[in-house]
Amino acid sequence: MTIRNARRFAASVALAALCLGTPALAQDKTVKIGVLNDMSSLYADIGGPNSVAAVKMAVEDSGLKAKGWTIEVVSGDHQNKPDIGVNIARQWIDADKVDAIADTPNSGVALAVNNLVKEKNSVLLNSGAATADLTGKACTPNTISFTYDTYMLANGTGKALTKAGGDTWFFLTADYAFGHALERDTGNVVTQTGGKVLGAVRHPLNTSDFSSFLLQAQSSKAKVIGLANAGGDTTNSIKQAAEFGIVAGGQKLAALLLFINDVHALGLKTAQGLTFTESFYWDLNDKTREWSKRFQKNSPKGSMPSMTVAGLYAEILHYLKAMEALGSNPHDGAKVVAKMKELPTDDPLFGKGPLRADGRRLIPAYLFEVKKPEESKGPWDYYKLVATIAPEDAAKPLEASDCPLVKK
Repeated sequence: MTIRNARRFAASVALAALCLGTPALAQDKTVKIGVLNDMSSLYADIGGPNSVAAVKMAVEDSGLKAKGWTIEVVSGDHQNKPDIGVNIARQWIDADKVDAIADTPNSGVALAVNNLVKEKNSVLLNSGAATADLTGKACTPNTISFTYDTYMLANGTGKALTKAGGDTWFFLTADYAFGHALERDTGNVVTQTGGKVLGAVRHPLNTSDFSSFLLQAQSSKAKVIGLANAGGDTTNSIKQAAEFGIVAGGQKLAALLLFINDVHALGLKTAQGLTFTESFYWDLNDKTREWSKRFQKNSPKGSMPSMTVAGLYAEILHYLKAMEALGSNPHDGAKVVAKMKELPTDDPLFGKGPLRADGRRLIPAYLFEVKKPEESKGPWDYYKLVATIAPEDAAKPLEASDCPLVKK
């Protein structure tokens, strides 16, 4: 065989291999989802193993397994440390071929993973992290935020309490990205609504002793003490505030981020009267009740779903809907996210609503108040609805967005 013929033969073999390989690539129906959250610390009850259960429910409910898809769910504990979260995510993407990282409560972890998934062209399906920066200045073509953010919390609880006469505020703030964003966004709303911020004190994440911080808040004489924290930090600060007689002394506590698991841990006697904002409650309507009771049977602790767990379920459903619409897994994060934005969202927990260019899903928010013990009709019957916030008011307007993906 001449050199020229040998080259032609090699080229023919390579072309045949490419042609044979193309259909196989086009029919790749394998998906791997990594649930990255706090499995053992102050946010574990909010998500933790419950988030994994919700993701597995979404995989089953998507119907893709019956259509020949193979979908695997793995999980990891980021321990509320960005470096650990990024290391797990990098291992998942590089070695374990994880396609999407989901949940990520703890805004510091989420912002770090957000940068990584952009670099790796993977996907971040955020439900747990609250910082509005994920759909603002830190937004990327690879990240979706489905459930809530600090803008929603501020414009719900902050605006309502200021309008109701709570026109002076002092913040008790978790000293990391989430707390800073929540204090910033709520402070802006308070001043825009005619109130005044008298000051703030920042506490370490997952602290056990809030006495010095609460004494500073008490001595400020602010009408409202805004708790810009979450999970165990919120429940501990509320318990210790009761010991100091802060509410009995006339000041009001604003739980700027409160979950049903927190109320369950506090008990109605301690939590009664707290006002807060969420985008989901298990007892909202027939569909949320039906799904939540089904979820409770799958919950490792037999609990009702938090807002972020419900949002994660809906987000995974929509992610898999996009995969099905693409016909196969392209292993191209930006392409999958673009398809998610293109398709209309519709699920039993949040209904219909657009997924915007900045990655924020538009859904209503609700201002709730914790019931008094005598108002509760049974287990997990904790909330009464005060007001409904329209989707367009619950999210920062696109024209005011600093997301680089948004065309002005």
